[in-house]
Amino acid sequence: MTKGKITAILSNLLQVEVDGPIRQNEICYVLKAGEELMAEVIKINGNIAFAQLFEAGSGLKAGDPVRFSGELLEVSLGPGLLSKNFDGLQNDLEAMPGSFIQAGQRTPALDLDEEYEFTPLVEPGAVLEAGDAFGEVPENALKHAIMLPFKFEGKWEIIEIAPAGTYPLKHIVAKVKNDKGESRELSMVQKWPVKWPIKNYLRKERPAEIFRTGLRVIDSLNPIAEGGTAYIPGAFGTGKTVLQQAIAKNNRAEVVILVACGERANEVVEIFHSFPELEDLATGRKLKDKTTIVCNTSNMPVAAREASVYVGMTMAEYYRSMGHKVLLLADSTSRWAQALREMSNRMEELPGTDAFPVELPAVIANFYGRAGKVEMRNGTKGSVTFLGTVSPAGGNFKEPVTESTSKVARCFYALSQKRADAKRYPAIDPLQSYSRYLDYEEFQAFAAKNIESDWIEKVNRAKNLLSKGIEARDQISILGDDSVPLDYHRDFWKSELIDFAFIQQDSFDDTDMNSSLERQSFMLNRVLDICDKPQEFEDFSAVSAFYKKVINLFKQMNYSDFESDDFQKFNTELEALFNLQSTEA
Repeated sequence: MTKGKITAILSNLLQVEVDGPIRQNEICYVLKAGEELMAEVIKINGNIAFAQLFEAGSGLKAGDPVRFSGELLEVSLGPGLLSKNFDGLQNDLEAMPGSFIQAGQRTPALDLDEEYEFTPLVEPGAVLEAGDAFGEVPENALKHAIMLPFKFEGKWEIIEIAPAGTYPLKHIVAKVKNDKGESRELSMVQKWPVKWPIKNYLRKERPAEIFRTGLRVIDSLNPIAEGGTAYIPGAFGTGKTVLQQAIAKNNRAEVVILVACGERANEVVEIFHSFPELEDLATGRKLKDKTTIVCNTSNMPVAAREASVYVGMTMAEYYRSMGHKVLLLADSTSRWAQALREMSNRMEELPGTDAFPVELPAVIANFYGRAGKVEMRNGTKGSVTFLGTVSPAGGNFKEPVTESTSKVARCFYALSQKRADAKRYPAIDPLQSYSRYLDYEEFQAFAAKNIESDWIEKVNRAKNLLSKGIEARDQISILGDDSVPLDYHRDFWKSELIDFAFIQQDSFDDTDMNSSLERQSFMLNRVLDICDKPQEFEDFSAVSAFYKKVINLFKQMNYSDFESDDFQKFNTELEALFNLQSTEA
């Protein structure tokens, strides 16, 4: 085992002289007052290693011994990950005693003595490759596949497999051998390095199907594809965290992984308290049953922010390998990038823009590239849909993290300070935002088959009406109500109708907080029908009064169950209002 000693210390960056071979991203431990502090090798120069310390290093000094583990930064993968709260290094937070994490304190990610009902899927003689399932266990509402470890190369034959029954995680449930005569014993748990993508799939597909979030401004106007990527930049107070939580509550994914990367502790505590009480709309069970939280808040070690996003992605890929639909949310990737900048500066590397590492765009691209929809060798399909938030300083979208992310993420949801100040939520600007998936032929074919043949055309019409309304609003603001033609007022109020009736949603209302694609299609058609009807008014005040009545009826429809008696009643009143307006005209 390689050993070393500290030769220099700069905050949480350690310079270590080593006496043997080591690897990039290898884990090492520093002895301090009887405790071993965990660090990761991030640079090697001859017999000198630079390691980032994941814990507070006060009291360390030159000459302190360092032990290298020979292992990379890895996570434990197996049944029991769901409903858990981890820190950035996959320590089980609920298993830790006390209110604060102590230096050197570690807890196992999984309880190896916890028992699960194992069902074998193959018989002795079956030949498997890495990632192939040989058994399964129930995990909350999911079927959790027990797979041949991803690290195994080549083909392995099942020699023995445990019969159906209840076993602890550490129990040997199978024995395998390869053509070289090597044999291995397998439990229900395996490990995988977080910096390495899990690539046991047959092929990665081009995203085509809409990932349903329940939010109309996303699903209809700027949809994200299942297995797609998106990012949410926005200044402080525009609702990035709230929006992510709304998506986590309303989506139809089978697994949700929340990564709190440098966020304030009170926001994460709110998630801890609220999620166990929320109901999953897809299954009717508690939302926490399908959720894992990786928490590395602003008052926890900065270096572990980098680890936390990779831990979350690795667990997401693990469930994708079973054929599950996974949603990964990271808040905020800017703080992850700031941690990278901090370490780069301490190592005196050549700085890029705003002192961020030169390789920052490549690091972000590689991470986003791990998302996607894949097909496994057995024909099952799984996906990781990734949505990250970015916190640009001062709301500057030209800063390096936002610009680097915009080059790789296919969806952009711009949070507007003006909309937030006006209490128009979600505060996503429908015109500044975009979805590149709307240009994919596969995506267009899916929309035409499952929603409407001309659905994308209608989405573009709605955006054009919004754009015309903004232009009309500016003219009215400059020239005054009496100094512009009535057409300007009509255009303005049509855009207000789309905004109030379709874009805005009430997250405190159980009905309006989540809108199905069928309902969204109906409401968008209804709004466009209203906008297309011929309308004659005496003056601008008549335009305002009429559209306020229309908006009120639409909002009552939004608060009513789709196609219920109340819903149909308000729809009928809406039609009668227009017939009356046409008669009066």
